[in-house]
Amino acid sequence: MNNPKRKTPLLFILAFCYSVLSANAQTTPSPDWQIVGKNIDPANYYGITVANGMIGLVSSPEPMKVKDVVLNGAFDTYGRGRVSNILKVFNFVNMNLDVDGQRLSRKDIANYRQTLDMQKAALTTTFDFKDKVSVKQTIMALRHLPYSALTMVEITAKKDCEIIPMSVIETPENLKEVKNFYAEIDRPHVTIGLLTSVAKSPTGKLTVAASNSFIFEEPHGQEPDVIHEDWDYNMHLAKFKKQLKAGETYRFSVVGSVISSANTADPHNEAERLTIFAALERTERLLTRHNAEWQKLWQSDIVIDGDPDAQQAVRSALYHLYSFSREGTSYSLSPMGLSGLGYNGHVFWDTELWMYPPLLMLKPEIAKSLLEYRFERMPMARQNAFSHGYKGVMFPWESDADGQESTPVWALTGPFQHHITGCVGWAFWKYYQVTKDKEWLKTRGYPMLKEVAEFWASRVEREGPGKYHINNVIGANEWQENIDDNAFTNAMAKTSLQYAIQAAQELGIVADPDWKLVADNIPILKFADGTTKENRTYDGVTIKQADVNLLAYPLTVVSDPASIRKDLTYYEPRYSPDGPAMGWSVLATLNARLGNTDKAFQWFEKSYKPNQAPPFGVLAETAGGTNPYFATGAGGMLQAVLSGFGGLEITDSGITELKTKLPKQWKSLTIKGIGIQHKTVSVR
Repeated sequence: MNNPKRKTPLLFILAFCYSVLSANAQTTPSPDWQIVGKNIDPANYYGITVANGMIGLVSSPEPMKVKDVVLNGAFDTYGRGRVSNILKVFNFVNMNLDVDGQRLSRKDIANYRQTLDMQKAALTTTFDFKDKVSVKQTIMALRHLPYSALTMVEITAKKDCEIIPMSVIETPENLKEVKNFYAEIDRPHVTIGLLTSVAKSPTGKLTVAASNSFIFEEPHGQEPDVIHEDWDYNMHLAKFKKQLKAGETYRFSVVGSVISSANTADPHNEAERLTIFAALERTERLLTRHNAEWQKLWQSDIVIDGDPDAQQAVRSALYHLYSFSREGTSYSLSPMGLSGLGYNGHVFWDTELWMYPPLLMLKPEIAKSLLEYRFERMPMARQNAFSHGYKGVMFPWESDADGQESTPVWALTGPFQHHITGCVGWAFWKYYQVTKDKEWLKTRGYPMLKEVAEFWASRVEREGPGKYHINNVIGANEWQENIDDNAFTNAMAKTSLQYAIQAAQELGIVADPDWKLVADNIPILKFADGTTKENRTYDGVTIKQADVNLLAYPLTVVSDPASIRKDLTYYEPRYSPDGPAMGWSVLATLNARLGNTDKAFQWFEKSYKPNQAPPFGVLAETAGGTNPYFATGAGGMLQAVLSGFGGLEITDSGITELKTKLPKQWKSLTIKGIGIQHKTVSVR
């Protein structure tokens, strides 16, 4: 029963106030945590993303705008390649601003500045509009509310003026059958105005809905009147007027949500319910919980002393991987994360081999979600194997929401890049090595590894001892198609078969003896001098990215230091300068482990510096590229730090440490929150 005479204990009030102050402390973060957009040029601008693993908001050079809003898990067939594409959804965080009857535009503003606070995953934009007002806008995808975003606005008058802020919902071209709504929910203590849009995805497969609402700071009854304007099917808005005196600062927020029928059965009502919930939480409570969640994430961090540039780049890579993923889901990572529509939002080997290992070492609970994505899509992978005449599971090269093969037909990687199935099995065993979670191994790990092993046992062509060939594939070096006995494919097949045997032994199960027979007889080809040969017909041509060198890291098929050096010496000069970022990170990792620290540092810098795009230094796939953010490259660069200079290695004994040396530019490297024990490792 509610007792109005009951008094809240003083200690509780003090504790609550302290928690709010603590969560919102450090309003001016250190440069290590800030990425500042420098010399912003709208004609040469690549946005930075604030995301929460479910929605991604990509920044814009235009004041009070966001370029794209991407929703995880929502796919439909449209656009590139006649295959499913992740949806660009309603832009529900855009705003307009009129000052004394004049609409804000880029040409009338000065001192435009954008800063990402990685510690709190918040992007703040500041600017002056003529001699009338200064504006500060901060946006964030709320970490604790996966489908919701918060925008906070401060407008300071330089002279007496009238402002008309507008919250706008705009519809991208790919959505159709748009319906716009506005409703007010009136209660004695608050009135919530709901601006809502609902539409169909391109084929009508999904329903998408977005809703937002103002949050005012004034007491109920004193807040400004909100007016709804429905201009057309693709845009409608809610606005209010406010008279400001010179020197006066006015603050308000906008909270909104976006969701689809891929996420819930009733997206229209759920988007509004989520927005109402967030609006009644109010700004301070939203901030407190959002900041607390990011504080938990940053308990696993990488600290570099002595090299501010490397520190910011490494933390940016970690920030993006944290932003693009979340625990407790069955969603995976696209090469471009939630930064846009790159690669259609599909899931490749980029997840398991490049982005997954740093997350596994620092955030096993997030890594588990990436594995769950694959586990839930095993039936489709089983069907894919059946369709190609094989047993077990055959994972698609490009996987969409359903886990079907979604590679455009003109790309041969879809039918032939089979090493991805081994990568999935490899990743599953690595999770067990880190966590020793035997129940997970029983219900998830072994069922996956068993079917991966069955795939390879059916995939090989048996011609006698040492001649169990894997023919007609595309390896990690995609520039050579339909080749036989590719080094990386064969090595990953051998490794995943061995891991399946180990998993069976852990559970007291008798493994199929054929798995060992196959693993022992898959060849790793060599040149006459002992250098590993990339495939049966390889003749020294330029390669796109790492292939043979992956056998030494992250695999251990080539483990002798002399052999690793021989392979590096041969293949390093054959890497194309136009290759993707993650190739250079492998060279950095291996050289660091061999003690070639100066050379390792050169490759490390090459893995990100030439790929940074203005104004935030977001990573493109290749040097000078125009398709950021390349989360695959971020994962590779982080592995160079964690497993190269940091010496971390995932083994049957868990996460162990190799003895390594730091680059002379670094005074120390501290890795915090490693594994399930949350250990800290320092290298000096």
